[in-house]
Amino acid sequence: MSRKIERLVNLTIALLATKRFLTKSEIFRTVEGYEGTPETKERMFERDKDDLRTLGIEISLGSFDPVFQDEAGYRINSDTYQLNLGLLSPLDLSLLSLAAQCWQGAALDQAAHRVLRKLRSIGIPANELDIPAIHSKLSTSGRDIEIISSAISESSLLSFDYISKDLGSHNRTVIPFALATHLGFWYVASVDQKNQEVRIFRLDRMIGHVEKSSPQKDFEAPKDFDFYQSLSKSQSNKMAVFDVQKGKGHLIRNLAASSKDLGEWDRLEIPIVSMDNLRSLALWHGDDVLVRAPEELVEMIKTSLQEILADHE
Repeated sequence: MSRKIERLVNLTIALLATKRFLTKSEIFRTVEGYEGTPETKERMFERDKDDLRTLGIEISLGSFDPVFQDEAGYRINSDTYQLNLGLLSPLDLSLLSLAAQCWQGAALDQAAHRVLRKLRSIGIPANELDIPAIHSKLSTSGRDIEIISSAISESSLLSFDYISKDLGSHNRTVIPFALATHLGFWYVASVDQKNQEVRIFRLDRMIGHVEKSSPQKDFEAPKDFDFYQSLSKSQSNKMAVFDVQKGKGHLIRNLAASSKDLGEWDRLEIPIVSMDNLRSLALWHGDDVLVRAPEELVEMIKTSLQEILADHE
């Protein structure tokens, strides 16, 4: 990721997280990437504002107390921070998948965490949980989504090698008819041509090349198919146990299958789809979250924390 993209992501995080307007001087001190002379920083900031507005991100201008004409500041109103995507082409889906992976890398890396720490150090309650649209990355290949989306629109055959639950690789030939995301992963619903039954495949388990062949003109997608209900039934019964502070951890709460009131904390049970995604979420929420189980996830988090400490020695 380029330095400019990283700086734009960090600027967006800072302006979303703050509850008040941030002055330019505060932005230059807290947002990673603003370097050089005051004039250089000014030019960088003006270009960054224009770039964010071009992307449809509305930046509000205001001050602490207009009566005393304080220095103007900037923030992003979370209510306006939404995208109306409309209809998406296969290429659009491909690009969005790649963008989601880049966003994940920026939102969870050390530079983003430094931004939030610096905001807290100047008395701004930069609560990560108030930042919308920072979700787990969508794990897949952008090219595969483009091919699969095209196959859905044409009712074409798809062939690919797939890693099953027993970790064996098997060749599949299917006709896909629906594509969806669930808990950070892309899934495709298809009619398996071997047994003519509906099967759901996770895209990150497809290995090698996904090949599209001839359209099947007589194909009809199953009626009354509920993608998300089918996904929920197919998920593992194994759960992760998180303790989350009241009013915190909204991203984690969205994944919970159950919640138990512990007073100042809630105990959540979360279906395990990806240990790596749960690890990233736990690290992102910091002290607001305690991981109780499984032990494998606890050890993964300990290892990650040790690596972070080693980077700061």
